[in-house]
Amino acid sequence: MDSYPNLRGDYSQMATDYTIAQDWARYTEEEHARWRMLYARQAKLLKRFAAQEFIDGTATLDAGDGIPDLEIASARLSRATGWRLVAVPGLIPETDFFAHLARRQFPVTNWIRKADEIDYLVEPDIFHDFFGHVPLLFNPVFADYMQLYGEKGAEAEKLGTSKILVRLYWYMVEFGLIRTDGGLKAYGAGMLSSAAETRFSIEDKSPNRLRFDLKRVMRTSYKIDDFQETYFVLDSFDELFEATRRDFAPLYELTQRQPEITPDRIVAGDRVITLGDGSWKQRRDQAA
Repeated sequence: MDSYPNLRGDYSQMATDYTIAQDWARYTEEEHARWRMLYARQAKLLKRFAAQEFIDGTATLDAGDGIPDLEIASARLSRATGWRLVAVPGLIPETDFFAHLARRQFPVTNWIRKADEIDYLVEPDIFHDFFGHVPLLFNPVFADYMQLYGEKGAEAEKLGTSKILVRLYWYMVEFGLIRTDGGLKAYGAGMLSSAAETRFSIEDKSPNRLRFDLKRVMRTSYKIDDFQETYFVLDSFDELFEATRRDFAPLYELTQRQPEITPDRIVAGDRVITLGDGSWKQRRDQAA
């Protein structure tokens, strides 16, 4: 949270684990309308760009009519995979975030972006957290992976390696791709809650798309305020779960001895699916 000194949420009423009451009744009709607009825009993209597991979870949630009540959604999710949703005021410390995941609780921000932030905002809001993350928690393998990741978080904090572990969340939970019979599909919350990056991640010639490799992901830095320059591609969620079950301590030691890889680089040993041409930077700079 130190990177975000002016957080928007109201942290004054939170419990010691950063949870708060969602207070669903306080949402205005304008806010519900904003949710419906965001939901409809992203839902149109799912068939073409999203993994089937994400599409299935979205259909189960059926949350297109307005900002969802987290208690109702939690009941449905708990019956499916044992997860529940907890409201939080916004970004929370890594220690608490890891602990929630380890208990099969997913923190969901309780406020929605403003009208002038439809296409981009720095902090995650309820649309990002709910629409982007919750559908895949209905998938048993991915649900188990998220709990395992939370357990790995507590270990990483003891070892002082949280910065390395967070890269796995960034590239494989926020911005992951998966290979299917229908081609590459998006499943990451970061792109599937963003109309522009949903298309960019699959269709644009600019980014690299590399086969998933745990050590490579752990060595790769990332940017939080731009489209990704590299995406990592799974063959299945089982692949991600099995890779995460291993002992991370030796990987942390190895990663700390090796130089960091910047997001735009290709290095020896990469299994390249799509070699990006880096044209996004040129288009961005020309538009500036």
